[in-house]
Amino acid sequence: MTRALSWARLRRRRLWSEIAIVLGLSLGASAVYSIVSIIARLTAETALADQTATINGSLNPREWLDGTYQVLAIVFALVPVALVFYLLAISGGNPFRRLGFDLRAPWRDLGRGLLLMLVIGVPGIALYFAGRAAGITVDVVPAPLDTFWWTTPVLILSALRAALQEELIVVGYLFTRLRQLGWQKWRIILSTAVLRGSYHLYQGIGPFVGNVVMGVVFGWCYWRWGRTMPLVVAHWIIDILSFVGYAWAVANLPALFG
Repeated sequence: MTRALSWARLRRRRLWSEIAIVLGLSLGASAVYSIVSIIARLTAETALADQTATINGSLNPREWLDGTYQVLAIVFALVPVALVFYLLAISGGNPFRRLGFDLRAPWRDLGRGLLLMLVIGVPGIALYFAGRAAGITVDVVPAPLDTFWWTTPVLILSALRAALQEELIVVGYLFTRLRQLGWQKWRIILSTAVLRGSYHLYQGIGPFVGNVVMGVVFGWCYWRWGRTMPLVVAHWIIDILSFVGYAWAVANLPALFG
């Protein structure tokens, strides 16, 4: 009994250490920086509504270097996702099937993803503008890249990077490990939803609330379906519309209404 108890405690410590390492290399670090960012924003002389948050910013004034840095940033941001699959693989079983990230049910996953996109995407836009009106959300600039031949493909890849990172780490991986640690359904859903909201705090209080709601909905769906693929599809489409749609509007609306 004592040996079994010691082994259980050792296993729990190892799981918590693993979770800390994975999050420290990925979205946990983003959450910490985001919390510091919102503190800095709230204590600045400029009102929150008059501040700007930039996503997908240019990384170099020279076109070929900017494109190179953009692709490298996307590739290396996905290394923690590869780490998650590796850790799940060595703990037993097929990690892709375990997280429901495969092509066993492509049309059902696509349909569910589109449904989630509508349920989350449209209210999310409304919540953003409501937050801007209330002064609790900064002006988010999702795609301030200069327009080059590679701009749209890079923005699509950036959207995919965000979808893979968030849904496979925060939902798929964390749900798996926290269940192994004995956490119950709603404790897992709510804690991961708060984590999702926390690494969006740099955008203001409104996006924090919106992403917590998104985390609750996505978490409940994953618990019910056991598949991350619909979540990745929904997240990818939402971010493509945000990134590419914004870039298109900046490039074309002045000409249309000028």
